[in-house]
Amino acid sequence: MKLVANDLTLERGGQSVLKNVDTEFPPGTITAIVGPNGAGKSSLLLALAGLLEPVSGTVELDGERLSELPPLERAKTLGYLPQHTEIAWDVAVENVVALGRLPHRDRGTAEIETAIAALTLEPLRHRPARQLSGGEQARVLLARVLAGEPRWILADEPLAALDLAHQLSLVSHLQNCAHSGQGVVIVLHDLALAMNHADNAVVLHEGKCAASGPVEDALSSETIRSCWGVDAQWIGDRGSRALIIEH
Repeated sequence: MKLVANDLTLERGGQSVLKNVDTEFPPGTITAIVGPNGAGKSSLLLALAGLLEPVSGTVELDGERLSELPPLERAKTLGYLPQHTEIAWDVAVENVVALGRLPHRDRGTAEIETAIAALTLEPLRHRPARQLSGGEQARVLLARVLAGEPRWILADEPLAALDLAHQLSLVSHLQNCAHSGQGVVIVLHDLALAMNHADNAVVLHEGKCAASGPVEDALSSETIRSCWGVDAQWIGDRGSRALIIEH
């Protein structure tokens, strides 16, 4: 079930944010959307989730326009986690996670337990979610997405509020999701995280797609120089590469 952006142009607040973007997101892989601030990363993710109507172009899922999918089917297929999240009700963690099952209209006990375990939330499951730290709340909300077992996981900066141990744990779980056939698309600012843990990358710059494809190719030194305006080199082996900025 391939997710595709076809000649996608987007506006937010009357301002153009993406222009004629063509790119594909293969299932069974992790694709990182990266780019400088204001490049249109979050806007692209919103469009992929069906939450931002294109000015022109289309988002297609397995050859079918996303806009033509029934809302319930779309909710089952696409799990979206925004960058800025807020838990509105002071209910127990396990009840927040259970909300991920709403599109399926079932209790989904096994799926809920799997999501709680994946985000190491067992010690917190009975605590009021709004009383948790920001990083803990971020894990709860991501667990809610995972509990729905969507075909596609779309997450905007899911690692930003997490400490190092939880970052690595979450990346490992997302890799397992991809290996099981789910598509994973995540917005990242950290290019090293993208290089070491994503399979593919889409690089946005000034609202356009500057590069896309396997992460080693898309995040070349030439692309980094062109989009971020810095000279940099990758050192180390695949999975543990570091980006060295040249002065």
